[in-house]
Amino acid sequence: MPMAAITITSDDAWQIQPNGQPLRGTIHVPGDKSISHRALMLGALATGTTYIQGLLVGDDTCSTAACFRELGATISDLNSDLVTVEGIGSDRLKEPLDVLNAGNSGTTMRLLLGILAAQTGRFFTLTGDASLRSRPMGRVVQPLTQMGAQIWGRDGHRRAPLAVLGQALKPITYTSPIASAQVKSAILLAALPTEGTTILREPYRSRDHSERMLQAFGAQVTVIPEEATVELTGPCQLSGQTVIVPGDISSAAFWLVAASITPGSELLLTNVGVNPTRTGILDALWNMGADITLENERMATGEPVADLRVRSAQLQGTTISGALIPRLIDEIPILAVAAAFATGTTQIRDAAELRVKESDRLAAIATQLQHLGATVTEISDGLDITGGAPLYGNALESYGDHRMAMSLAIAALNAKGSSRIHQASAAAVSYPNFVTTLQHIA
Repeated sequence: MPMAAITITSDDAWQIQPNGQPLRGTIHVPGDKSISHRALMLGALATGTTYIQGLLVGDDTCSTAACFRELGATISDLNSDLVTVEGIGSDRLKEPLDVLNAGNSGTTMRLLLGILAAQTGRFFTLTGDASLRSRPMGRVVQPLTQMGAQIWGRDGHRRAPLAVLGQALKPITYTSPIASAQVKSAILLAALPTEGTTILREPYRSRDHSERMLQAFGAQVTVIPEEATVELTGPCQLSGQTVIVPGDISSAAFWLVAASITPGSELLLTNVGVNPTRTGILDALWNMGADITLENERMATGEPVADLRVRSAQLQGTTISGALIPRLIDEIPILAVAAAFATGTTQIRDAAELRVKESDRLAAIATQLQHLGATVTEISDGLDITGGAPLYGNALESYGDHRMAMSLAIAALNAKGSSRIHQASAAAVSYPNFVTTLQHIA
């Protein structure tokens, strides 16, 4: 029998031993992390009961649930079958007795800043782990301050811990310098109890889960896709809903690449969200020659869903840049792995945002792929990756970044010889059963 592809060691590392076998089977990827966060938040801000099916139960969503319990919402134990949220209204959150801890979740902290800024007369303090405290919050604080928010923090109010004194905010028209769903969502959430129309414009459309879900919960939201513009007129009263969370295409991306670069492989990924603001990974892989087909396309609670069938293929280098970047920003580390196994050179540009994620993902993936023997050049906003040469197992570092750990696992699975990935338990942030899934299909 082939040796298991991946084992967990006693020092929080993954030991990867390639077995030369194709990947086969059916995978149910975890619920979409972005949608899971928003379902918990909007359920807490609504009146009545929200029912959530398919929630991602990971470290980040647990942080969101814990924060909103402190703020007065009643949230049942988290599971992927059914979670209930008893909401308390968009402007009636209670002042917590302690500091709110967002853990490692940038989504939790940035969206909470928008929500808390509009809780008139109440005081809040937010913090997170060491990684989150190092990440920039000024991109959210700045537009919220234009709305009248009072927010204080380290580094000129740009880094956590952050303190918020809720205010009666005013609507603004804001043109964001970056396409960021977190910035957009924070502003829209701050506008919920605010009198008047708030308008947000982006250079390109970012993922639109907030707009879709706000509309489903009863908010007056207008989307102008061709202008990358969203308008929300408040005050809004949200009503509890039933939310069905599709599988996370960011989690599916690891298997899409794994099957593409592992000869003889075929995987079926069921119930994956294919929101067009998130399917940049599909476009990039199709441009590289991947064999991916969508089956059983359907809608679930306003979100497009499909089953994805992927078969191995000889990938070719491509260029990934411009308006495509916001649609696949989280998938660039695993796309870099795909590029290392493709023929020719792949150029990634306009991705400087990756330098302020859980790790500096441009530097991290470049360095670790180089340790495996790949030819990678790091530039200020991207990477040049020349693929086709064999990779060789090595000691690798995830930097405590969940997407780095899983991307390196897929690369190591197709290298010659064993690899060891340190701090790999970070994968639990978004994909708690990644190891068991890989063992099942390898």
